[in-house]
Amino acid sequence: MVKQIQAVRGMNDSLPKDAAFWQYIESLLTQVLICYGYREIRLPIIEQTALFKRAIGKVTDIVAKEMYSFEDQNGDHITLRPEGTASCVRAGIEHGLLYQNIEQRLWYIGPMFRHERPQKGRYRQFHQLGAEVFGQQGPDIDAELIMLTVRWWQILGISEHVRLELNSIGSLENRARYHNALVTFLAQHETCLDDNNRRRMHTNPMRVLDTKNANIQVLLNDAPVLADYLDDDAHEHFVGLCKLLDEAKIDYTINPRLVRGLDYYNYTVLEWVTNRLGSQGTICAGGRYDRLVEQLGGRATPAIGMAIGLDRLVLLMQAVNTNSSVTLRVDAYLVAVGKNIQGAAMLLAEKIRDALPSLRLMTNCGGGSFKKQFSRADKCGASFALVLGESEAAAQQVVIKDLTTGNQETLAQNDIITRLALILG
Repeated sequence: MVKQIQAVRGMNDSLPKDAAFWQYIESLLTQVLICYGYREIRLPIIEQTALFKRAIGKVTDIVAKEMYSFEDQNGDHITLRPEGTASCVRAGIEHGLLYQNIEQRLWYIGPMFRHERPQKGRYRQFHQLGAEVFGQQGPDIDAELIMLTVRWWQILGISEHVRLELNSIGSLENRARYHNALVTFLAQHETCLDDNNRRRMHTNPMRVLDTKNANIQVLLNDAPVLADYLDDDAHEHFVGLCKLLDEAKIDYTINPRLVRGLDYYNYTVLEWVTNRLGSQGTICAGGRYDRLVEQLGGRATPAIGMAIGLDRLVLLMQAVNTNSSVTLRVDAYLVAVGKNIQGAAMLLAEKIRDALPSLRLMTNCGGGSFKKQFSRADKCGASFALVLGESEAAAQQVVIKDLTTGNQETLAQNDIITRLALILG
């Protein structure tokens, strides 16, 4: 017996029922982005490995342990993208989109890849919807991006299940001074750290701040506070952001230990979190990265972005709403029985589709009796059946039957489009 081949661990199929729900969510999210002036950019799944090493940081967990990197047939080092911001910046530089004082608002959607231990809400292939803004320096664009996310949650009906956490991590210079103070503190308590955080202390010490280890979190109560190391510009920017959010009556919590895991962030960092998904509670996250464009070879360009974890968003909507599904059904099913009827049925179906492109019409294929075809119509969830037999075809007629009430009538084929248009409203 031939061994069955299964999907790679941590990379999941999305079956039609689930895919329909995903499409529904994605359409709502992208419509909001379009209304705010964002334009879609489509990015390759594979990039040069050097892009992520330079952008994300060589000592981050993503680059050091989680990337799917390999050498191709040409000897080039390439990587399945672990996130979208670096790719978006690379594309913006390469194609001349990012010039000083020219604003760009871009969005993208697609799969990302990280070799992590798979669990609910954390997969090796996961999906993100990202939004990036280039060319805006002040806190107002930070606030508008947050307002956009608030609108997302309102439309999706999950506002009460998410909360916003904010922090400012200042400039690179601010963090360098804080880095030294934090390492000094951690070194004094190194014996209290677990192996993972002991490693982070020497490679990326600020990541210790968002550890999930409860004992270390208690220890960090006495650690230096990043806010004390911010310069006037960073402090003024963060105060300005908070003022705009207060005026918009958007609730938030300042989390002094929120740092994010990527080296390119500066100033504002943000996370939308929920308590409905266990440890994988971050739904949407991002922040400013004002030096990344220059770091990757472009002109100095202020920037901010964020991304939604679509897998977790779907899980959250399913958790808070048991009816969170999209019904997979067709509007009408065309039943065709009789000798040499199939061709006439298919031509009629195409004529109807030409006139009513939004009508979900399925034509029976593969033959079968009236009973069998009506059974197929029921399984498709069709509201109506259009019946074409030999007598109807000869008379240029068609029967329309309401599959809920059982009522039916015979119409001329030229009149069926008008009747279906009325039914669709």
